[in-house]
Amino acid sequence: MSARIENVVTSGTFSLDGGTWDVDNNVWIIGDDSEVMVIDPAHDIEKIQEAVGEREVMAVLLTHGHDDHIRAAGEFSDIVDAPLFLNPEDRMLWEAVYPERDVDAEISDGDTFTIAGTTLTAMHTPGHSPGSTCFYAEDLGVLFSGDTLFNGGPGATGRSYSSFETIIESIRGKLLVLPEQTVVNTGHGDATTIGAEAPNLEEWIKRGH
Repeated sequence: MSARIENVVTSGTFSLDGGTWDVDNNVWIIGDDSEVMVIDPAHDIEKIQEAVGEREVMAVLLTHGHDDHIRAAGEFSDIVDAPLFLNPEDRMLWEAVYPERDVDAEISDGDTFTIAGTTLTAMHTPGHSPGSTCFYAEDLGVLFSGDTLFNGGPGATGRSYSSFETIIESIRGKLLVLPEQTVVNTGHGDATTIGAEAPNLEEWIKRGH
């Protein structure tokens, strides 16, 4: 039996560059009846714990270091006693929230995480942030894209540590080469597919954001 995917939507705020916005985040739980991994446990720890239930959390995987994605992650990983993983290129974003605490382990491009018979492959996709990372579950035909690719285009790049040219290169070179039917489970908003987004690449480049 392969792993199944559950989605919990949590609400809170995102702050960067002196601004704060209300946001709804997608928290992704992948696993089976006994063990799971949690991707981006944002905002509402109790709600996420409720969804996890009695299952053992084997790892907390972070797609990037923006505060809406990480502010609750440290406490969550402590409560469930699971190691917390982040790409080290987002260390400055992590340290802005956690000056006294480090992550448990670093994510590098190509790293694999196996849960309930399913393997997630880490794909380093900088642009939204320097360390932005997607997780690809090939056997499920699913990509967890964080804030790199959304339903309707690339993640925001008009902020510190971000680059539109870089995110376009990441999406073009790493994501749009995946099978068209691949479901893209995003960090915010509705899911999409690679096939639905790929034809719009030139339009995004012309739009410039």
